[in-house]
Amino acid sequence: MVSVGYMDPGNWATSLEAGSRYGYDLLWVITLASLIAILMQLLSAKLGIATGKNLAQMIRQQHPGNGGTLLLSSAAIAMVATDLAEFLGVAIALNLLFDIPLVVGIFLTIFDVLLILWLERFGFRWVEMTIMAFVVTIGLGYVVELWLAEPQWAEVISAMAIPNATILDTTALFIAMGILGATVMPHNLYLHSHQVISRREGNGDVKEVRQRFYKMMKWDTVIALVGAWLVNSAILIMASAAFHEQGLLITDIDEAYKTLGPLLGDAAALTFAIALLASGIASSTTGTLAGQIVFESFFKKRPLNILKIRLYIRLATMFPAALAILMSAKPLSLLVLSQVVLSMQLPFAVIPLVRMTSNPHLMGDLTNDLKTKVTAWSATAIIVALNLWLLIMLTIDALKAV
Repeated sequence: MVSVGYMDPGNWATSLEAGSRYGYDLLWVITLASLIAILMQLLSAKLGIATGKNLAQMIRQQHPGNGGTLLLSSAAIAMVATDLAEFLGVAIALNLLFDIPLVVGIFLTIFDVLLILWLERFGFRWVEMTIMAFVVTIGLGYVVELWLAEPQWAEVISAMAIPNATILDTTALFIAMGILGATVMPHNLYLHSHQVISRREGNGDVKEVRQRFYKMMKWDTVIALVGAWLVNSAILIMASAAFHEQGLLITDIDEAYKTLGPLLGDAAALTFAIALLASGIASSTTGTLAGQIVFESFFKKRPLNILKIRLYIRLATMFPAALAILMSAKPLSLLVLSQVVLSMQLPFAVIPLVRMTSNPHLMGDLTNDLKTKVTAWSATAIIVALNLWLLIMLTIDALKAV
């Protein structure tokens, strides 16, 4: 459930532009962002296991006044930015596959998500299995894409691990921050901390049960997110091999689809569109679940009609996407921008998460040890520093343009 959020259309957009514009140069950013995402997701799971409450509930508990409202408002902004990407992804895929207008595709998205969430009546496992089917579809799609693209694997392996000076360019930094936002994703931190609560049961000593459960969740999280890292890397690698090496700069997702056909064959283009559709539908579902979690904590109570609340959430986040398309905004630019917005909301979720999981009064035996604290606060400092750097670079460029 959580891993599919790392394969959403926002990831596609940032990786497509990064690969077509800079080749393999920003591949290391995906690796760094994925490592930070794994760490933060482990802390999120640990928080839910130790406290029995999700991140939004704990924020409301620890910050009952205006501070908590500010943090949860930031989470709401992140949900809108996330859903903007999911809506656009599904709409673009429907347009590519069935020639459905983008605005109509956006409105159709509400039904596919509610249909999947309807499966909850048969048990949440049905929702998870449905999402897993979409994840497998996305993964297999990119196995096919990479096989057809034939990238330079020696360059790929080097670029995955070695940073370079490309990020000093303002445009590259903007895309890199989009990759960070699309990979770590604030809404997934809220969702994961909530998901683990339903699986806290066990027999025996409480401390032993919690430690055993956290160990199990640790492996589950690492394996799932390593898979997501491979998929995100595959998108950038494919874009680099198929477009950058041919001297092609992709400025919209439909360009990628139309260009893949002549370059790699119709099978590659069709696979691309089907995987994009699976990505958008699956990540929309998890985004709606995360939105519900934040909504309930924001108003300090659980709404009686969950389906109605989910419908309201979808409608509230649908209109920015529809409005942007009606105003002729470019989908790829919107997608990348939405992910940069996510990166700027990250500190408002990550700082409380690291602080609370380092508090022994809240966490007990699952409190972060010294090594985890140093690593977590270092990762947080990187997130904050990169956001500030981007703001400074954009300000300087704006002043030069005046």
